[in-house]
Parts: sequence; structure tokens; C-alpha cells
Amino acid sequence: MIKKEVDLTPEERAMLQGSSGEAASKAMEIIMALARVYGARKLVPVASAQIAGVSYMNLGDAGLEFLLEWADAGAQVCIPAMLNPAGMDLTAWQSLGIPRSFAHKQRMVVEVYTAMGIQPTCSCTPYLAGHVPEFRQHLAWSESSAVSFANSVLGARTNREGGPSALASAMVGRTAEYGLHLDDCRLAHHKIDVRCSISSLSDYGALGYLVGQRVSNGIPYFCFRDAPWTGTTWGVGELPPEPLISGLKLLGAAMAASGAVALYHVDGLTPEARMGDMLASDAKIMRIDDLSKGYSALNSPVNNIDLVSIGCPHASLDEIRWVGELLDGKQITSDLWVTTSRNTREEAESQGLVECIEAAGGQVVADTCLVVSPVKMLGYHSLATNSAKMAFYAPSHVGLQVRFGSLEQCIQEATTGKWE
Repeated sequence: MIKKEVDLTPEERAMLQGSSGEAASKAMEIIMALARVYGARKLVPVASAQIAGVSYMNLGDAGLEFLLEWADAGAQVCIPAMLNPAGMDLTAWQSLGIPRSFAHKQRMVVEVYTAMGIQPTCSCTPYLAGHVPEFRQHLAWSESSAVSFANSVLGARTNREGGPSALASAMVGRTAEYGLHLDDCRLAHHKIDVRCSISSLSDYGALGYLVGQRVSNGIPYFCFRDAPWTGTTWGVGELPPEPLISGLKLLGAAMAASGAVALYHVDGLTPEARMGDMLASDAKIMRIDDLSKGYSALNSPVNNIDLVSIGCPHASLDEIRWVGELLDGKQITSDLWVTTSRNTREEAESQGLVECIEAAGGQVVADTCLVVSPVKMLGYHSLATNSAKMAFYAPSHVGLQVRFGSLEQCIQEATTGKWE
């Protein structure tokens, strides 16, 4: 079968030929290569880009050199673009014990991106940092949980871009039209019949872990017998209310970690499921009767916990408030990191929530996430979290033993030092 050549507009062809500079021409070459690989017939304009490959722990010197080469070639973005979490809190890194040598290289990475015109939001939840895409708007986002939330909960359209391809899209305002940018590729081929109740945020994560394992990179369609959000509605392209927003982001994050799910639908709830039939006629049926296998798979046999981590994906303002309420009048014995975006931390500080958590001995950490931070340098060996994504990645990515459970369990552990 002979693949058709990508149909470019005169403006796109001119950019490819260098009309907008060397860097933009290289960016077009990356996008054209993806278009040819995936059989895209044209490019589509994208409204925003979210760029991974920010933490120096993952980039190393080779990645930093790559970014410097792009900057030297004149790389500049032409659409709103945001960064994924860095490897440290960009202002409070010293209080976290981050080595100065690491901090120097990490700041260089962020400075290079910023010089390209990219907003140093450093968050895996850009939709909580003021970047809420419109329904059916095309994007070039790269962080797996952000991609899932944008596609599923907001009804926008993005494939999971790699760091270089997202950067390329930010520079030319285009991406290749394939995959989840197309109507036909957004149908679900897995019907998930959920018969057990969902009563905590960690339940969403345990469910997501089980489903991601089974469907891999497929698209699941959830039908809940006992939906905790009965009667809840929100406008198309708007953020849902809490605690649903936190539950759905934890669900999507877990499926993207244990599988490679970039889009899911929830019957009667998510935008596309409300507006039409998104379940394929040949969909396979998967029944979930309980979540115990998900919890057991994500727990290590460890009882003494060094660090409790809340905020993977980054915590919302309400999640920070819930942590503060659970800590009220208490003191922690394990370290506690509540990770969030910079602007959410600033809002939490203005409402006295940061002071409340710090009074108990915890820290509200901006810009970073434990999955991409150099925790091995900090002497931690064990972790408790309410995030299935964190529980899945921590053993392999940062070498920590993990306890996974509800927010209440995690905060109780933080105050006792032991997992009950």
C-alpha cells in the first residue's frame, strides 16, 4: 500500500523550507516524520502544547545539550506552551535537601525553556493552572495523566506527544492529524462494568490500575452500578466539581501508568459519552467486582514509612485543604510532601492552608513530583501515597518500597510513622 504524501498548506510548506527560521524548519521536519509514520494526510493547528522532558534527573547532560542546541538555532514557541514538573521545587529546593549541583543544572533546563517563550508552570495538571482547553480543541500535550484528563474529562483532542514532538508543535502551532485527533479513533472497544462501590480517591486509582493492565493502550468505556456522582453535571469543556475532578484525574493517571490509556469515557458523565454513542459494537466486556487485587499489587510489605507523598498528579486546592483538615492539631513523624503547581500553592498559601500543613511539620512542594525528583539523594527508602500512579512508578523509578491507600490512611501514617 502506497502512503499518500502529507497535504501541506502554503504556510506549512514555507515553514518546512525555512521561512520562519532554522529551528522552525527542524520542528516541521519532526512533525512531518510523525505524519508519515502514522499515515496522517494533513496537519492540524493546535491551541496549546504541554512539554515533558523537564526534570534534569531524566534529561541529564545529553538532554540539556539538545535543548541548548535548539535555543542556539533560534527556537521560539508561537502558541501557549507549558512545562511538565521539574526535578525540584524551583525556589525551595534547599529546604528539601536537593544538592546544589543538581539544582544548578535543573535551573539551566528551565531557563532554556523559558527563553524559548514557554511558561515555566512545571505541572502535570495544567488544567488546574489556568490552561483549560475547549471541547474538541486540538492540543499537543505530552504528560500521560494530563493527556488523559484533556481527552476524557474535557473532550479536547491530543495524542500523547513525546517531549521533542510537543516542543516542535509549540514552535509551529501544528501537529499531525492521526490517532485521537480523529473521530473514528475515539470509540471505546472495552466496556468496563464496575459492580463495586467507589468510596475514596484511592479507589479510583486501584480501579484504574486494574483496567490499564487489561486494556493496555485501548479506550475503556466505564459503566458504574453505584456511581458516587449521581446527579452531578458540569458544562462541556469545563472542569467538574470536587471531589470528582480529583477522582477522575487519579483514575486516568493510573490507567496511563499500568497501561497506556490516553482516553476513556464514563457513561452519562464525560462529555463525549453524554453527547453520543462512544462504545464500539464489538466492544469486549470486563467486569470489576472488587478492587482488592489492585490494592494488593500496589503495596509492598513495609510498615515503617519515611515519606508520605500526596499530589500525583499535582494536588488541587481542595486536596490541599483536605490534607490540612486531617492534620489539624496534629504533628507528623514521617516527612510529608504535598506536591502541586506553583499557582495552586500560592492560592493555598493565601488561604492559610500552607501554614496549617507546615504547622504540623509537612511541606507543600511546588514545581516537582517524586517520580521525577532525585529522592535517592535524599535518603528515603519507603513511601506512602494515595496515588496508584505513584505507587506503580516509585519502586522502579526511584527505588522506594510503597504503601498505597486512602488519603486518611496516608495522613494517619504521617502522624504515627507506621502503616496500619
